[in-house]
Order: sequence, then structure tokens, then C-alpha cells
Amino acid sequence: MATRPDAGSTRLDDAARAGWLYYVAGNTQDQIAAKLGVSRQSAQRLVSLAMSEGLIRVRLDHPIANCLELADRLRSRFALDLVEIVPTDPGSISTTIGIAEAAAAQIERWLRSETPIVMAIGTGRTLKAAIEQLPAMECAKHKVVSLTGNIAPDGSAAVYNVIFTMADRINARSFPMPLPVIASSPEERRMLLSQPMIQPTLELAGQADVTFVGIGELGPRAPLFLDGFITEAEMKALQKAGAVGEIVGWVFDRDGKLIDGMTNDRVASAQIPSREKSLVVALAMGERKLPGILAAITRRLVNGLITDEKTAEALLGG
Repeated sequence: MATRPDAGSTRLDDAARAGWLYYVAGNTQDQIAAKLGVSRQSAQRLVSLAMSEGLIRVRLDHPIANCLELADRLRSRFALDLVEIVPTDPGSISTTIGIAEAAAAQIERWLRSETPIVMAIGTGRTLKAAIEQLPAMECAKHKVVSLTGNIAPDGSAAVYNVIFTMADRINARSFPMPLPVIASSPEERRMLLSQPMIQPTLELAGQADVTFVGIGELGPRAPLFLDGFITEAEMKALQKAGAVGEIVGWVFDRDGKLIDGMTNDRVASAQIPSREKSLVVALAMGERKLPGILAAITRRLVNGLITDEKTAEALLGG
């Protein structure tokens, strides 16, 4: 006597057929319903069952698939809260292309929030390139605060301080830091940061819901050196002390620990906002920045990262 099929196995058979028709043959749910003789709702449930039971394995055949996989691995290995990987252009030597556009999209998403937010902003070429990608927006409910001073060593406006560029593009309350990036002495730093007009800005920076910063390298092409904030002798002394990178002027070693003394005693920037209570996203790519990026994500100086494929692969060890 023939064995009567089990109801459960029959339903899985139907789910497998529905899954094949949808994911392999490219049928719509209406077409699947007609071919299986069921309602559209039943066809939808069968397709969902095929996925939930692991009957279907989807392979994304597109260059972005590698980016998604790398992002997932980085997020898992370094306990990051946000990772976005953009494709690497092997023919480009730019250190901003791709990640500037991705960062702009992230910044825009936050600025379109219906809930009022505090956004803290660092400095640097990549972040400036990202801000320049933003559309004109009305963001009167939000506050944007600079983490860094905006005065260069010669008294001019710092070229890569982005708070004023941002203010031109969005209608949000902006809070610049009217200070030098690095003071001339620890005593001057203490005096500047104690000023009544500076205290509210520092306090606001500490309340940031989201922060976007760059990661600067510490070498011959270090932004702090090229832009005149530190001397060649100071840069070499920092390298000798083990410095590999900096975030808003705060210099750290390969373990992600801030270098004791030296220029860190004179940095007039706000502290990096809390990574436990908020999202701090670094924008950085390229071989020269690898030690700094690795130190920053390992030590959780940041808990978010936007970078490219090549840099992500290197961070993962290959």
C-alpha cells in the first residue's frame, strides 16, 4: 500500500517549488500562485518559508557583494556599530573618492531625522569633500558642533575646518570652536578652554548623538604637519614616541592609546564623544592610514567606519 505523504513534507515541497520559481525562474508571486493553484498570499508565505527553512541560497552576483561581506566581517571582528565599504577604484590615487560620497549620504540621513539631534564634526580633507556633497537642507531643529578649533597657526581660518562649509548648506544651528587647533603651550590651552564662551560648545560636543571625523596619518604627509599645526621636529618626536594616527588633533599609538604629553598637552579640540552612548564614525582609506585606522577601531576610539574595499581587506589581514 502506498505511503501517504506527510503534510509537513508536502508543504516544504511546495515551498521549495515556490522558492525555485521566485528566485531562480524569476516568476512574480502572482505567477507562482497561478502555477501552484494557490492564492497570492499563500504563494508569498511559501516563498518566505523557503527562505526561513534554508531551502534557498541566494548569491549576489555584483561587485557590491564583496563590499557587503567585508563590512559584515569588520563589524563582527571589531564590534563596530556601523561599517560601510565602497568599491575600490584601482585606477585612482584619491583618498576621498567614494568614501566622501558614502559619508555625505550618512550625514544627510541623520540630518533628515524628525527628532532633533546634536551632530559633532571633525576636520580634514575627506570630511570637507563629504560636506561639499550635501544638498541644501532645512535643518533648523538640529545642532551641529565643531570638535576642533578653526584658527590656523598664522591666524587665518583653518582650510579644512568644515563647520562653516556645513553652515552654508544646511539651516541648522552651528557651533564653531573659535580657538587655534593647537595652543602654543599647555597653560594657554587651559586658559582658552576655560573661557565662558567656549564651555557651552565643549558641553554640547559631549552630548553628540553622532560624530563624523577623519583619521590623520603621522608621517611626512601628516595633515597636522603639512597644514602647519606642528613642526617637523614635533612630528618626528611623536613618531619616536610611537604615534601612528590622530583624530581631531589627538595623537595616539598603535594600541589606540593617546600619547602622553607632547602635542596632546596643547590640543584645543574637544574630547572624542562617547562611543558607549553615541555613534562616532571615522572616514579614512589608504595604505598610509592603515596603522591609524586599525588602532582606532581596535581601541574603539571610533565605533563606526566608512572606508574602501582595499583598506577593509588590509584591516582584516588580507
